Amino acid sequence: MTKKAIVIGAGFGGLALAIRLQAAGVETTLVEARDRPGGRAYVWHRDGFTFDAGPTVITDPPCLAELWRLTGHDMADDVKLIPVSPFYRLNWPDGTNFDYSNDEVGLRREIGKLDPADIAGYERFIDYSKGVCEEGYRKLGSVPFLDFAAMVKAGPALAKYQAWRSVYSMVSSFVKNEKLREALSFHTLLVGGNPMSTSSIYALIHTLEKEGGVWFAQGGTNRLVAAMATHFERIGGTLRLGDPVEEIETIGDRATAVRTKAGWRGEADAVASNADLMHSYGKLLSHHPRGQKYADSLSRKRWSPSLFVVHFGIKGSWPGIPHHMILFGPRYEGLLTDIYQHGVLAGDFSLYLHHPTVTDPAMAPEGCSTFYALAPVPHMGKLPIDWDRVGPGYAERILSEIERRLIPDIRDRIVTQFHYAPPDFASDLGAHMGNAFSLEPLLTQSAFFRAHNRDDVIPNLYVVGAGTHPGAGIPGVVGSAKATATLMMEDLSR
Repeated sequence: MTKKAIVIGAGFGGLALAIRLQAAGVETTLVEARDRPGGRAYVWHRDGFTFDAGPTVITDPPCLAELWRLTGHDMADDVKLIPVSPFYRLNWPDGTNFDYSNDEVGLRREIGKLDPADIAGYERFIDYSKGVCEEGYRKLGSVPFLDFAAMVKAGPALAKYQAWRSVYSMVSSFVKNEKLREALSFHTLLVGGNPMSTSSIYALIHTLEKEGGVWFAQGGTNRLVAAMATHFERIGGTLRLGDPVEEIETIGDRATAVRTKAGWRGEADAVASNADLMHSYGKLLSHHPRGQKYADSLSRKRWSPSLFVVHFGIKGSWPGIPHHMILFGPRYEGLLTDIYQHGVLAGDFSLYLHHPTVTDPAMAPEGCSTFYALAPVPHMGKLPIDWDRVGPGYAERILSEIERRLIPDIRDRIVTQFHYAPPDFASDLGAHMGNAFSLEPLLTQSAFFRAHNRDDVIPNLYVVGAGTHPGAGIPGVVGSAKATATLMMEDLSR
């Protein structure tokens, strides 16, 4: 008899897991609350502009292409990935620019502009990054940590690479220039981590980018999501949209079915959730002692910050503004402390600026450009303010910064504009306190200390996505799907 599985949530992790299960012959239904798949990788079409919600940085394309190869298909038939260079342009308030890429000659030239003495230190840092990438991503990135023994087994590698140190601390041991330290440590912010406290293991991101490049899906990240959904249905999967799951039904300590808001009920041999961890346990399993107990445990953990994102479409094209920019503010550590510890909406900010039309002009009407500017902000548990009141003014402050540093007449050029704030993460995605990246990626909240890919109490209930190992980011959640699928297929074959 064919085994049946239900996956809750069609984000990258849920899609990747559903594809793997269906490809293995498990009859899989993917249930999504919103009107289209993607989760955090949602999309809006307004006034002829295409606005990706994010994520927008695609690394390690082979981990995605593998999802098609499982059934003898080619990802390139469904979506085109375009290389992005430079990976990022970093800009500081004093006007300094730094183009970060895998062009080794050009990159050493950029480092030399900051401090020639740091070129040798940078090379040592890259050797370190290669080591942690091999141990932390290639060997362990898709391996489930179900018990503490697995963590102990990984201990020697963690000790060898001083995983107790922060990314910023480790970077600082190799290079001395403060701007270069910021340039080599900011990446953890893209997965919800504070460079000052996130484990140095996350320095592996540099090697992922350098060896595999940084890519963009033609038409936007949403086109990659759509391609995954198309592929899932092509191989026989069932995608159910616009119907939030209300409950994971159980009998004793077994998950038996999923019930949705519209009244649909699907029975399954196994259930996996790509939803927010607190939502999965605190709401969908609220009737079961396991749900109540684990939700209480999760409430005491440290959650990643939220984001405030201003989307805007403007008249004109801007070939001088690259696809990805980081606009650093006047403070680095102080601003991070305000966001992660104090819960302060600071007077200054650092911004990630996304400019997809420099790569794909079709994402805006002819003669126009699509942008978004993203600022990390505290989640609502640390900063319980009225974003309906504060948001418009904060958006204006962000636009003023872009006006001052990049586009002097931006307000005269705006065709359409809207913003996305912490309450939107909470309402649209069920994200606990409006978090943007699930649990904060601390060493004490990594691997075994994250939610386990298979639940400890309900053995046919599984977790996939940013809340489980290895964490947030497209490669991370796709890796979690591989780990979870391996467990599910082993269990379902018994």
